Amino acid sequence: MATGLTPATKRGAVTGAGGAESDDAELSDSTLMALNYLEQTLLDSIGNFSISLRYIQAFRSQINGPIPTTISSLKDLALLNLHSNDLTGDIPPTFSELEGLQVLYIDGNKIQGFIPEDLCQLRNLGELSLSNNNISGAIPDCISNLRKLQFLDLSSNRLNSSIPSKVWSLENLQFLDLSSNALGGSFSSKMQTSSVLEQLSLSQNYITGNIPSIIGTFESLNYLNLSKNLFQGEIPQSLGDLKGLDKLDLSYNNLSGIIPKSLEALPFLTYLNLSFNELSGEIPTGGLFINFTAKSFLGNPALCGNQTIGIRPCPSPCPQRSRVKQILLKHILPIIAAIIILIALVYMWSRRGRGGSFMQVPSLFNAMPTMDQRLITYRELCQGTNDFCESNLLGCGGFGSVYKGILSDGTVVVIKVLNLQLAGAFKSFDAECKALRTIRHRNLVKVITTCSNPEFRALVLQYMSNGNLKRWLYSHNYCLNLLQRVNIMLDVASALDYLHCGISESIVHCDLKPANILLDKDMVAHVGDFGIAKILILKDGTQTRTLGTLGYIAPEYGLDGKVSIKADVYSYGIILLEMITRKEPIDDMFAGDLTLRQWISASLSESERLMEVVDDGLLGMEGGREVIFLQDILSSILKLGLRCSEEVPNERIDTKDVLVKLNKIKLKLL
Repeated sequence: MATGLTPATKRGAVTGAGGAESDDAELSDSTLMALNYLEQTLLDSIGNFSISLRYIQAFRSQINGPIPTTISSLKDLALLNLHSNDLTGDIPPTFSELEGLQVLYIDGNKIQGFIPEDLCQLRNLGELSLSNNNISGAIPDCISNLRKLQFLDLSSNRLNSSIPSKVWSLENLQFLDLSSNALGGSFSSKMQTSSVLEQLSLSQNYITGNIPSIIGTFESLNYLNLSKNLFQGEIPQSLGDLKGLDKLDLSYNNLSGIIPKSLEALPFLTYLNLSFNELSGEIPTGGLFINFTAKSFLGNPALCGNQTIGIRPCPSPCPQRSRVKQILLKHILPIIAAIIILIALVYMWSRRGRGGSFMQVPSLFNAMPTMDQRLITYRELCQGTNDFCESNLLGCGGFGSVYKGILSDGTVVVIKVLNLQLAGAFKSFDAECKALRTIRHRNLVKVITTCSNPEFRALVLQYMSNGNLKRWLYSHNYCLNLLQRVNIMLDVASALDYLHCGISESIVHCDLKPANILLDKDMVAHVGDFGIAKILILKDGTQTRTLGTLGYIAPEYGLDGKVSIKADVYSYGIILLEMITRKEPIDDMFAGDLTLRQWISASLSESERLMEVVDDGLLGMEGGREVIFLQDILSSILKLGLRCSEEVPNERIDTKDVLVKLNKIKLKLL
């Protein structure tokens, strides 16, 4: 595993001089002119471009030479992306004049010198990447002035200071990578907690001292890499409180003591590396430790535990102590237990004799929180699928295969196995785990558990005996009546409303389509497949896009590269139209300029043409209803679908309003 994190996302990437793929289809003419004019060097004349220029993208363009100071003339510049070129010289101090700059990427160059304190004046900066250069010196304390900073990557340089304590005061920081430098010192006692930091990598430095317990309060942390440093002392028990932690690497340090049993409580830990320390004692066996191999613990000669993974067994306890323990268990404890029971019986009898009633003591088991997830081994999955036999294969998706299986307790499940060879597979698995680990709703597919080790990743999901909505719409063996279709629409809208408005951090599904809407034995719909879902900190926020499925993608995906909850509403609207017409948005009839929306809009303008767009199978099943009544219902649903799929995001109806309108339609049908 690489010790340094690479930037998870290069936001807003568009075509640069190097011909990189375009992610932004609506740039101003002045932006395009700037991109076309960039050749082997960035000339001072770049400052003569229109001051309204907002984006400069010239990554992987073989540009060399220094960054001209005249770039500060572009007062409206919001994004400057020059990563992966051959730029040299220092970071221009005149960057401080770009007051509107939000994104600055100059990583992957040959920049040298220091990080100028002038950068600290960029108060609107949200993303800063200076990684993979030759920058030396200290990380300036004033970096805490960048209050909007969410992404900071200074890895793979020659920085040689300690980590400023004020870095931890950046309350919006989600990604911090300072790996592969020469940073020293220890963590400051003034280190503050963070509720939003998700990824932290400090590997390959010279940081000393103990790992601070306060890291255990970083509640959003899913990646922690402190490997190849000089940390000493014990592994903090508090790391077991990082319930979202997915990857933990503390290898190549001087850590001592035992491995905390609190780490057994980490339900999503898929990668653990504690190798080459001075740890001792027994390796925990609970939780996901059953999936880790000897690779996770190499170079700790005082560790003992499971022989099956190549670890030496722990020595037997002292025989004398064992004999004392046997006597205690065999004779003393039963006597004490009998005395306690006798006293309790006498007390209860005396209470009853006085006519008193027994005091109701809450059950310990009722008071304790329940845990939905159960632990499962790779062996059990193999047994439950007959070694992933083809006869149990339900289908293949974008990132792997899906099997039907039976767990040891008889539970029928779906097992989604990741193909680790596919690009983006790990990211898909992580996204799905992150999206589903905290959400609970009757119309979302339930994750029963996960099974993960360095060579295998799988999600164990609730089994849906009636398959997906696409099968029910397009197979000749199935047909849905109008009430069933409305119920499914209601179920999906209810799930979306929960994802968008019912939790603290909204989740955008990003790939809503009939194939991802699953039906249980009672024909209740459940939304599944969160492989490219995005989590938004703010309800009205946006995120970098990940393309969903053609035909269901909101038009703004191609305009500004952002997704929001309104993008899911668009996809939902297309599905509403599809459920009534039984026409996919990419049907062959929608060639040229004609779209599903346009076809339906034209039919609604002429009432006599309405029935021409409705699914013949649906009309056949609803033949007993009055034509005028049926036309009114179908028209209401199609108009609702059009409102959900408006071209402009702000013109789309909210999910709560969708639920109100669909419930009214359902009442008419009952």
